[in-house]
Amino acid sequence: MSVKGSSGPAWSRDEFEAQLRAKGQAYHIHHPFNVKMNSGGCSHEQIRGWVANRFYYQINIPLKDAAVLSNCPDRDTRRRWVLRILDHDGYGEDEGGIETWARLGDAVGLSRDELWSLEHVVPGVRFAVDAYVNFARRAPWQEAVCSSLTEIFAPQIHKDRLATWPEHYPWIKPEGLAYFRSRISLAQRDVEHGLSVTLDHFRTRDQQQRALDILQFKLDILWTMLDAIEKAFPA
Repeated sequence: MSVKGSSGPAWSRDEFEAQLRAKGQAYHIHHPFNVKMNSGGCSHEQIRGWVANRFYYQINIPLKDAAVLSNCPDRDTRRRWVLRILDHDGYGEDEGGIETWARLGDAVGLSRDELWSLEHVVPGVRFAVDAYVNFARRAPWQEAVCSSLTEIFAPQIHKDRLATWPEHYPWIKPEGLAYFRSRISLAQRDVEHGLSVTLDHFRTRDQQQRALDILQFKLDILWTMLDAIEKAFPA
């Protein structure tokens, strides 16, 4: 039996998932700067600018994920979600994604001091990333989980970089691309969990529309970051 809300009957689980996946048309893989970057059109300065600014996003991912944990009363969810923090901060002999991204900085010619000082982070990127972290802190944990579902579209963007960067940017040291390689499998694992939470929680049509709006918000965050980077580092 259909669950009904003011906006009409709820989508089935499969229909709802299809609506979420359809949001991929707004993913920043289609942003002109990303298209330019993967087609070899970016200068050294633009690549370094992108790496330095995206680093601000990387170091804030564990803070976002910790905010989800702090709002989540479900132990089983916390046990799975905490892996995301360990993926980025590292644990034991695993150096983690932040360190791997710092090695990308090394590979494109950014010093560690330069990267960690955040001196190249532009206001638009800082504002967008901070907005995302603040959303995760204030929203119900299920909504914060939903906002992470841009990971559905992430494996392809990483595959594209691995396929095109060695040819277009031979000056980038190959070992610097390890972050992209590692995220392909990790993103898939995270998607399975985040998607399950979202499909279980958002059941009425109004709730499902709310989920789509949340996902669009996150897509806008990523798109806005590239808008700001593109403007700050012109060709």
